[in-house]
Amino acid sequence: MSAHAPRRAERRSFLRDNGLGLFFGAILLLSLAGQALVGTADYNEGARIAGLPTLTVGQYVTSSYFGVDVAENWQSEYLQFLLFILATVWLIQRGSPESKKAEDVGRESDEEQQVGPYAQQRSPAWAKASGWRRSLYSSSLGLVMGAIFLLSWGAQLVAGTSAMNSRRLQNLQNPSSVLDYAHSPEFWNRTLQNWQSEFLAVGSMVVFSIYLRERGSPESKPVGAPHDTTALEG
Repeated sequence: MSAHAPRRAERRSFLRDNGLGLFFGAILLLSLAGQALVGTADYNEGARIAGLPTLTVGQYVTSSYFGVDVAENWQSEYLQFLLFILATVWLIQRGSPESKKAEDVGRESDEEQQVGPYAQQRSPAWAKASGWRRSLYSSSLGLVMGAIFLLSWGAQLVAGTSAMNSRRLQNLQNPSSVLDYAHSPEFWNRTLQNWQSEFLAVGSMVVFSIYLRERGSPESKPVGAPHDTTALEG
């Protein structure tokens, strides 16, 4: 057997075990690259019409114009997941695999959550701990999602202010403060148009998964499962 065979097997195993994360990471980078290229072209088209200097791709990617577009999308995505994570603790949708069963509503018992004295041998260390460490770890997913949402929303606010001020200076207008931009229709139009699309997507997924199937997907019930079966994944 070749000396390189075990290494190749390890690489194949790594790719197989992490395929979902690697796939979405790859298409994220590709979509960012595509956004950078078409965004540069779009900006430069407007700049040429207005008689303003054009930007290279590198200049556009490091500009507030690109930053605000990326940040506004990221904040809405993380808000979507934050709300879904928290809402599914207490709210149910009968028949949806995205919902818990009615009898499981709430934070659930230590035994059900396998924490403290009910932790398994391979449970995370902080799940076995007591006090603030267990409490913090028990809410760590929502806390991290919420932190990323607030950071990206803040980045949208700062980058949006900079982009707006660039346009204002080109028109010989005085620049605005971050607080002014936070109260502006442009900021809330950008924000709300992203929020409504995320809420629509999540709500559609929850309801469509009651009646529709995707064989083999954990986001779907088994094809033959009754419509009113809840919290069952295929």
